[in-house]
Amino acid sequence: MTPAPANADWLEGAKRLPSPHADRRPEGATVDLLVIHHISLPAGVFEGDAVERLFLGTLSPEPPFESLRGLRVSAHLFVRRDGEVIQFVPFSMRAWHAGLSNFRGRNACNDFSVGIEMEGDGKTPFSEAQYEALSRILPELVRKHPIRWVTGHEVIAPGRKTDPGPTFDWGRVGAMLPAGVELAIAPADCDVGMLEARTADLARKTR
Repeated sequence: MTPAPANADWLEGAKRLPSPHADRRPEGATVDLLVIHHISLPAGVFEGDAVERLFLGTLSPEPPFESLRGLRVSAHLFVRRDGEVIQFVPFSMRAWHAGLSNFRGRNACNDFSVGIEMEGDGKTPFSEAQYEALSRILPELVRKHPIRWVTGHEVIAPGRKTDPGPTFDWGRVGAMLPAGVELAIAPADCDVGMLEARTADLARKTR
């Protein structure tokens, strides 16, 4: 059993499952963005431990998970349908959740964001227990880090991602935000031109 890291790194009451899919944030990075996602494995199945195994790198690439072979992803937090919160990455570290992304003129949102995965499929409404968990998570995160904005994966990676999707109640989340934190879910919150240029640059480097 390893010693508990600094308090600012971990959410009180969350189950801890440290993921290898994380690394150091760039020096001087300010963690000011929260990104909401959804995930279920297999899609639409809200039981079992497949999501945990994916984030821990122990998911067997056999049916129905062949397409996930070699995928190395994680999130800081995973909120299950019953409201259970699991933490995979300390907040001071960079979780691999956003991929190619842009927020208000800044690429690589992993560098300066916290990622929360909500157990969902983009079709099924999220549960009351999940929103209640968010209402507890948000103020604690703001106390630990200078979070200023809350956004969705679909906003920072338009055309590539669609989560958390149309069943996520942004109005409800907006009403529970602590003072000084605001929703940033307009198309203009992503500099699409800047993101496209970065995508093209990476494509050239891999040829």
